[in-house]
Amino acid sequence: MTVGTGISVADGNLNALGNCILSDVHDNIFVTPATEDGLTNGAFVGVRSDQIGSRRVFPIGKLQGLRFMCVFRFKLWWMTQRMGTCGQDIPFETQFLIVEGQDGAHFGEESEDGVEKSALYTVFLPILEGDFRAVLQGNANNDLEICLESGDPAVEGFEGSHLVFVAAGSDPFEVITNAVKTVGRHLQTFSHREKKKMPDMLNWFGWCTWDAFYTDVTEEGVKQGLERYVYVWHALTGYWGGVSPGVTEMEHYESKLAYPVPSPGVESNEHCGAVKSITMNGLGLVNPEKVFNFYNELHSYLASARIDGVKVDGQNILETLGAGHGGRVKIARKYHQALEASISRNFPDNGIIYCMSHNTDGLYSAKRSAVIRASDDFFPRDPASHTIHIASVAYNTIFLGEFMQPDWDMFHSLHPMAEYHGAARAVGGCAIYVSDKPGQHDFNLLKKLVLPDGSILRAKLPGRPTRDCLFSDPARDGKSVLKIWNLNDFNGVVGVFNCQGAGWCKVGKTNLIHDNQPGTITGVIRAKDVDYLPKVANDGWTGDAILYAYLGGEVVYLPKNTSLPVTLKTREYEVFTVVPVKELSNGATFAPIGLTKMFNSGAAIKELKYESKRCSSVDMKVRGCGVFGAYSSVRPKRITVDTEEVEFEYKEGSGLLTLALRIPEEELYLWDMTIEL
Repeated sequence: MTVGTGISVADGNLNALGNCILSDVHDNIFVTPATEDGLTNGAFVGVRSDQIGSRRVFPIGKLQGLRFMCVFRFKLWWMTQRMGTCGQDIPFETQFLIVEGQDGAHFGEESEDGVEKSALYTVFLPILEGDFRAVLQGNANNDLEICLESGDPAVEGFEGSHLVFVAAGSDPFEVITNAVKTVGRHLQTFSHREKKKMPDMLNWFGWCTWDAFYTDVTEEGVKQGLERYVYVWHALTGYWGGVSPGVTEMEHYESKLAYPVPSPGVESNEHCGAVKSITMNGLGLVNPEKVFNFYNELHSYLASARIDGVKVDGQNILETLGAGHGGRVKIARKYHQALEASISRNFPDNGIIYCMSHNTDGLYSAKRSAVIRASDDFFPRDPASHTIHIASVAYNTIFLGEFMQPDWDMFHSLHPMAEYHGAARAVGGCAIYVSDKPGQHDFNLLKKLVLPDGSILRAKLPGRPTRDCLFSDPARDGKSVLKIWNLNDFNGVVGVFNCQGAGWCKVGKTNLIHDNQPGTITGVIRAKDVDYLPKVANDGWTGDAILYAYLGGEVVYLPKNTSLPVTLKTREYEVFTVVPVKELSNGATFAPIGLTKMFNSGAAIKELKYESKRCSSVDMKVRGCGVFGAYSSVRPKRITVDTEEVEFEYKEGSGLLTLALRIPEEELYLWDMTIEL
């Protein structure tokens, strides 16, 4: 028997907190406890083997009869999600796996003895060890396997003791966060998102030339769209085909033609036309020892032209070029260290967006970079892609959001699915930017996302699926809604989406509509869907909450542990602001909602104090303009904004209180509001 804290291998089983997760565990598998105090229920899985080679596969044990969700690379560049119940359902290139060790379908309910039911969540993180990278995959015997690769035929020897980190607990989001932080302390090669500087451009409305012009980019067209922060595109290797060798002005970069060799796992999931083209023609690869000079000279020139940052694309091509450079892990680390050093020197606001970069070679090598594209592109002309996009960004964010703030990509404001995409961005905690052609905008939609000063009401965290959506398939099972939760300063927000009807086809290797007429589906929403809501609730919160439905315009009082049904037709959505209810000293109850005409209403409330100056009063600082709403069990006696008394409307039946805020003259202005009850 081998034991890590909370994780053990005994009697042929891999156990998490006493629960069997994998059976028929192979004799050469062992666990090593994490040697630090931050996480109590985690250990590293290793393998004893005399084998050497640049690519090896080791079975761990059988996964059977337990629900799981994984994110895997369905393309060289990008991940997406898959759900299943056994090992053979786990695809090649799985970089994150979470398994439900006990039934979590009754999340939030109480048993007959009054004790709340809870699930056990076990997370598997394949990591980097030395010059090797591990990923997970399944086989036909339902074994969960470790695939270990160096990416260089000359790099064959490995230790094998710390290949996969396994952690378990009753809160899935806490388990995931603590697991990634533990791996960070072990590897010492990357930083968690919480330690990184977020570039300010995330907080302002943006515009992208790509979908606006594609390759028809003109100076006049770009000038029409340029305001505030300006980022410029380049690939990790310079351009798609790298940096041309033999050019006099660039000889000091020592670029040489290299020919990509993709991993067999990636190749089995998709044959990429772009990679095939580069493989035939070669890529001009800058000498890894000279790549800082390349980045620094490029970025210093851009900075001198008042460029604020860069979007660095095509990053995963680097993993195919490790031969002769010590392997994929070593070349990735050199390139990412050089890139981040140049960004730090030239763009003080940490101005970088990672793109086409969904491999752990890069994720586990990023100490400073703070923004990463969350999924494959927004495809305005592909009807199958839109629901797929929303599901993919949400599930990918479960993993990616531990490293950086995921960017859910641009979209078109004039598009049949524009509101659907816009609502998702509002709960994603991500940047909001469009790729509309100049003059072709839906301002009614944009006003739901962007304030008149150009700032946005951005949620505090990466948006993720709610706990009860982790293992259901909202794109394929024909019955499940997708709920995405996030947190504001004093409330939460939940977006609910019908994503049924389309998915990535693993046979055809393309987005595919598998149900042309997906039916109406019904789910439920509850205050506990906002997983961290107690962290921002008032002292002594009872669990009662107010739900404000953006489209419905309705206020619903939701007692603790109750739920509200939500019914959506195909491609429909709704956004709920979830506000903890506060009981004041006079017995009145109150819950501020925010700007009710904005998707993420509650993010407008930046300060909230109850009875700080006088009894039965509420003091707030509020951003923005338009209709401000709140729930109050009694009609307010008086409301002032910046010390001036204002008119308001109050609905006795629902308790909805509304008043108008004018457009402020200053950017990011905070209204000083007092409500006396």
